[in-house]
Amino acid sequence: MLRISRELVDQMIAHARADHPDEACGVIAGPEGSDEPQRFIPMVNAERSPTFYRFDSLEQLKVWREMDRRDEEPVVIYHSHTATEPYPSRTDVSYASEPGAHYVLVSTREPDTDEVRSYRILDGVVTEEEIEIRS
Repeated sequence: MLRISRELVDQMIAHARADHPDEACGVIAGPEGSDEPQRFIPMVNAERSPTFYRFDSLEQLKVWREMDRRDEEPVVIYHSHTATEPYPSRTDVSYASEPGAHYVLVSTREPDTDEVRSYRILDGVVTEEEIEIRS
C-alpha cells in the first residue's frame, strides 16, 4: 500500500494538468528504507509527447545524485496518461527499473476528474496497490 499526503497527490495532479497534452513525469523522494514519500521532484519529459515519457538523462543523473547526497531514494515514480486510464503501458513496464518504487499514474483524460492509481512493477509483473491519502 502507498501511504502519501494529500499535498503530494495534489502536486502530481497539478504537474500532470500543467503539462497536458504532453505526459508529465517526476519522482517523490523519501529517506532510504522508509517507504515514506516526502520530497516532490517534477522532471522534464524529454520526449515532449502526449503518448510517451522519458526522463532527460542528465536531469535524471542530477536528481539521483542529489537523492544519494541526501540519503534518499525514489519512493514514487509518477507520470501521466493524457488520453487513457492510469494503467502502465507495455513501455512503462519495460522501463520500470526501481524495484522498490511505487509507480503512480495520473490520468488527465477527463478535465474535471482526477484519476490516480499506484502499482508495483517487478520483473515485468504489474500489481495494483491501494493508496492511502493522508491529510
